[in-house]
Amino acid sequence: MFETCSKKENTALERRIKAVRRPHEGTGCSVRRFGPEHAGKVQAFHQSFPEYRETPLRSLGGLARELGVSGIYVKDESLRFGLNAFKVLGGSYCIGSYIADRLGMGQDALSYEALVSGSVRKKLGELTFATATDGNHGRGIAWTAQRLGQKSVVYMPKGSAPERLERIRALGADAAVTDMNYDDTVRYVKDMSDQNGWIMAQDTAWEGYEKIPGWIMEGYTTMAYEAWRQLEGKKPTHLFLQAGVGAMAGAVAGFFADLFPGQERPVITIVEPDRADCFYRTALADDGALHAVTGDLDTIMAGLACGEPCTIAWEILRDYADFFVSMPDEVAAKGMRVLGHPVEGDERIISGESGAAAVGFVAEALLNPELEPLKRELGLGADSRILCISTEGDTDQENYRRIVWDGWYPSAACGVKTM
Repeated sequence: MFETCSKKENTALERRIKAVRRPHEGTGCSVRRFGPEHAGKVQAFHQSFPEYRETPLRSLGGLARELGVSGIYVKDESLRFGLNAFKVLGGSYCIGSYIADRLGMGQDALSYEALVSGSVRKKLGELTFATATDGNHGRGIAWTAQRLGQKSVVYMPKGSAPERLERIRALGADAAVTDMNYDDTVRYVKDMSDQNGWIMAQDTAWEGYEKIPGWIMEGYTTMAYEAWRQLEGKKPTHLFLQAGVGAMAGAVAGFFADLFPGQERPVITIVEPDRADCFYRTALADDGALHAVTGDLDTIMAGLACGEPCTIAWEILRDYADFFVSMPDEVAAKGMRVLGHPVEGDERIISGESGAAAVGFVAEALLNPELEPLKRELGLGADSRILCISTEGDTDQENYRRIVWDGWYPSAACGVKTM
């Protein structure tokens, strides 16, 4: 295990970058449901929506030269369905799959046109989909419900940005902020759904609740499928993915693990906020149990402020992810500035706190000489081709400007320990 420390300016609080490597034995769990064959069908479903446009894969050649690697590719999800984040992919596919399942339609018949037909409302009536969210997932659920003529109820954890709440309400959702953290808000939504007959559309899974989260994860594979085609045969050597509950990370890791089996698989690294690093703690313990993080989960990476791992995601990441990283907020802030103020010749990417987390870690690992041992362990060098996903744009514009314009959370890395 490696540790580096970072001290936030004007405080005595020591924060650390920590990384643990997870060795793999055997073939691992099946990831076929997330592989390119099924992902192509999921992408065809999303393509049936009038709003569908493939989001760009930015090739940051200038940044790659600056960091001393062969290539850096960033999938820009700020342009997804006009919602400034990727989450609608999972929300739309899970709602569509739920309706198809209820009607016995079959996945191959799943399309926007079929879902908005009068026969759906006639057979099922008006449905209410409920969820807990920091903002992006709830907005995707609300948008899909509105587009399909259904209802949505959305609850957000304490500290959620008012801007995100109002955008969800603007899509017709009954939305409110609770006085609980994310995981307790999820439990509250479950209780309310049970009492009111709502359909819980949550992007995390636990024992007994896996069907809908599984559909959400399948929905996320559209990103991976698009990126694979956009790479035009340039296989990534390294994949860096941010995790909250881990649904996105598990789905994308599963896609590339199925596409490139065995030794061909890219090196997969999972990054998390150090205040909500449940996957890092679970990987570090290596005792077969899931390790939760409790408390306020206070991090600028609001989309990653989740203390309990998704069970489906952990099964995949346990078997296919190579490194798990716990890092302070300053690293994500660095990623926002790197993408927002690009090297000459590169395209600008407006990326929010959670969206820029992976790129921030890549930049820190390659630029900070104190991280040289970790860089070597990750196998990063001149031949590396790196793929990251910027999962959101400036979904909290006030905070984005404080970080990118005003310099909140400045980089202040120091020291390294090998443990």
